[in-house]
Formats: sequence, structure tokens, C-alpha cells
Amino acid sequence: MKSKGKWLTTTVLGIGLASLCSDIGHEMATTAMPVLLVSLGATSATLGLIEGLADGLSCFAKLLSGLYSDRLAKRKPLAVAGYFLTAAGMASFALATQWWYVLLGRIGGWLGRGARTPVRNVLLTEATTPKTYGRAFGLERAMDSTGAIIGPLLSLILAATLGLRWLFALTLLPGVAAALLIAWMVREKPHTAQPHVRLWRGVRKLPAHFKQYLVGVGIAGLGDFSNTLLILWATQAWTPRFGVIRAAQLAMLFYVGYNVIHTASCYVSGALADHFPKRFVLAIGYALAVIPAAALALAGHSVFLFGLAFGFSGLYMGVWETLESSTSAQVLPDESRGIGFGVLATVNGVGDFVSSAVIGSLWVISPFWAMLPVAIFSLTGAGIIAVTRPVVAVRHISETTGMAAKSP
Repeated sequence: MKSKGKWLTTTVLGIGLASLCSDIGHEMATTAMPVLLVSLGATSATLGLIEGLADGLSCFAKLLSGLYSDRLAKRKPLAVAGYFLTAAGMASFALATQWWYVLLGRIGGWLGRGARTPVRNVLLTEATTPKTYGRAFGLERAMDSTGAIIGPLLSLILAATLGLRWLFALTLLPGVAAALLIAWMVREKPHTAQPHVRLWRGVRKLPAHFKQYLVGVGIAGLGDFSNTLLILWATQAWTPRFGVIRAAQLAMLFYVGYNVIHTASCYVSGALADHFPKRFVLAIGYALAVIPAAALALAGHSVFLFGLAFGFSGLYMGVWETLESSTSAQVLPDESRGIGFGVLATVNGVGDFVSSAVIGSLWVISPFWAMLPVAIFSLTGAGIIAVTRPVVAVRHISETTGMAAKSP
């Protein structure tokens, strides 16, 4: 049995560093993307469509990747390829002259992200133990979010000095570094390939309590709109007061603040989840989404209310991302980890697709009507998660000898 203090292995660190580098490149592009779209004449509804379509297609890539990874004796090459594809998609923004160029690049990048996400989560699960899943996933999410602090800052500097085109082209460097880190540092554990597993059969064999848990995740996810909408809305709201350039720079700085809070939230919530029932920590995180929704509904041109929305969004998203993955790692049986993480990612992707497209369009009509479903879905998901009692899967004897099933 692994020592409780040995959870920070080379593999865990390598996955964390890859998330750091990948998110630096991704966030450099994401932070500047609304500015590029505004310069191309796009609206909030266009951005919502871009994010929704990219997330929707990505969710199917996640499902197929999770299934396919269970069939493979070696999962790691699939993750490496996914990181390379994400890097190429973000860098392609440098060539955009129409908004649909951005759509194609975003879809390409998100297909790569979809391919790598379930595999990365399985590799991370197998590199640690159930007693430390919260810290391991919290560290990975925190390093990912640290990249989301560095990325926007680099975006601000490079946009001001080199311009948008060079900014997007340079996102290729950290993206490729992420793929190389997975290739060099991650040590995959041997596992029994499941070459005959089929999609629907694999989904049906998932534990019933995990499926109930996914219902809560999915409903809450219907209120999880893209962060790029926050940047765009803030830029549009502040432009009459500051001008479009200063308004965009201020929105980018607020997004840096979002990611600072998100980084702390990821690790703290992961550590809490190793000591308290995970479902309660996650339910609280879902419920916190009501605060930024209320702030955005009333924000108007207020810098303070937008700041409140950015801050609490970073807080609750840190909880969501860490606890959804670590809870799944705890309850999924060994033989269906890949398909289980794929289904989780697909449920999140469908929620992102619907929420980004619908909420982006509703915002054009009224911020109040855009934020009302966010509050309703978040609270409903919180209630379902709070009463769900997923059973901890008994792991391989070498990992958790004598561990009994219990409710997290």
C-alpha cells in the first residue's frame, strides 16, 4: 500500500506541469479572443455560439476518448496527441480574418482537449490513492489555474507590444511544452486492456449511484457558461466609460483576479474534500454560483459588481472542477475509469454547450433573464448532489488493502 505522504509522484507533478503549460497557452488565446471577435464585428450571441459548439463537439470527443482509452494497453499517447491538437487550435487564431475562423480553431483545440481530459484523469487517478485524490486533483487544478493567471498577463503584455497575431502564434510554445511533459514525465501503470468494450454497454455498466451523481452534475452544468462571456460582457459594459482598449485591458485584469481565486479554491477545496464528505463540499460549491449570477443580473456598468462576479465565479469553479473529478475517481471501478471519466466530461460538455449558447443569447435580451436559469440550475444541482451517496469503489489490493466501501 502506498504511503499517505507519497502522493506527489513524478507522474502527478508531470500532469500538473503539463496543465500549467497548456493553460498558459490556452488562456493567452482565450483572454484575447473576445477582443479579436469584437474587432471582427462579433456579438455576445456569436461568442456564445462559438463556445457552445466547441464545447458540444468536445464533449463527444471526451466520451469516445474515455471509451477508447479503456480498450488500449497504453493510454498516454492519446493524451500527448490531445495536448498537441489543443496547442495547434489556439495558435490558429493568428490566421483569423472572419469570426468563423475562430470557430474552427476553437473546435479543433477543444477536440484535442476532449481527447486528453478523460485520459489525464485516469492517469492521475492511477498515480495516487483514494485517501489523497482530493489533494492530487486539487494540485492539478491549481496548477492549471496558475497557468490561467500567467496566460492573461502574458496576453496583456504581448498584445500591447507585438499585437494580437503574434500573441496567438506564440501560444504554440507552452502548448507543445505541455505535450512533451506528458510524454517525458508521466509513467503509466500497466492495466488490462478492454478491447471488446462497447459504448452503450460500458455506460450501462457504470454504477447506479454514479449515474445519479451525474444527474446532479449535469443539471448544475446547465448554468455553467463560458468564462469568455464574462470578459466580453465586462468589456462591453465598460467601453462607454473607458473606451474599448482600456475596457478590454481592465476585463483581462479582472480575469487574472478570477484565476488567482480559482487557483486557491482548487487546492483548498481538494484538501477539504480529503477530510469531509465530498458531496457536501461540491454541493456548497454549486450553491455559491448564485452570488455571481445575482451580481451580473444587477451589474449594469458597475466595476464593483463585475468584480464580485469575477471573484465568486473563480471561487465556485475551483470547487466544481476539483470535486467533480476527485469524487468520480473515488467511486469509479478500475475497469471502467476511462468510460466513466469520459461520460463525466461529456455531461459537463453538454451543459457548457447549452448554457453558453443560450445564456449568451439571453444576455442580449436581458442580464436578469440570462442569470435566472444559472441560479435555478445551480441550486437544483446542489440539492441533488447533497442527497446522493455514491459508494466508494474497492480498489486493487496493492492500492487499498482491506479498504471497505463507504459513502464519500
